[in-house]
Amino acid sequence: MDMLHNVLRIKERIAQAAVKAHRDPNSVRLIAVVKEASLEQVKALVDLGLSDLAENYAQQLVKKFEIAPSATWHFIGRIQTNKIKYIVPRCEYIHSVCREEEIVEIDKIASKLKKVQKILIEVNVSGEESKAGVEPEEISRLLNFAKNFSSIEVVGLMTMAPLVEDAEQVRWVFKKLRQMRDEIAKEWPGVVHLSMGMTNDFEVAIEEGATMVRIGRAILKGG
Repeated sequence: MDMLHNVLRIKERIAQAAVKAHRDPNSVRLIAVVKEASLEQVKALVDLGLSDLAENYAQQLVKKFEIAPSATWHFIGRIQTNKIKYIVPRCEYIHSVCREEEIVEIDKIASKLKKVQKILIEVNVSGEESKAGVEPEEISRLLNFAKNFSSIEVVGLMTMAPLVEDAEQVRWVFKKLRQMRDEIAKEWPGVVHLSMGMTNDFEVAIEEGATMVRIGRAILKGG
């Protein structure tokens, strides 16, 4: 019951943030991050009607996918090229792509499966050394590289904002990613998604244009 309450509350907050930004609440996709969830909690989330699930680790993805094979799976963690063979068969979206060698390996596995893998390019907007992602000026280079691979489709950009108490302090991160997406879309109209916003800051991210928010703690533990 606690998770049901948490999910309903998050959906309400998503809707309120979208309306505040004059957006359709249905334009924001709630992705439940199950990195810290047990197998029982994963099953419960699906039973509650959450159809989008995300995992950070390939080994955990394999286990949790078996519990919820009908869900739409997203991979959002740092990518190890030798683990891509576990990710591509199970995930519709890979959010955290930021290296050419990842694109090469994703395409290789996807082509064997006769699928087109949807990916998002992770951008280190804040410039923090601890954060993964390409520098903003490198996005076009990676897009031009990716277009050479027939089993890859770049559908958006992803970022992680610095962890702060007041989400207003990181509004600029989300606004900057949206501006990048809007500029890129002139040449790459397929780059539509903005995967940004987590438990601490998803409402501000939605106000700045997020189409996917990645919520873990607030679903599993509340807050």
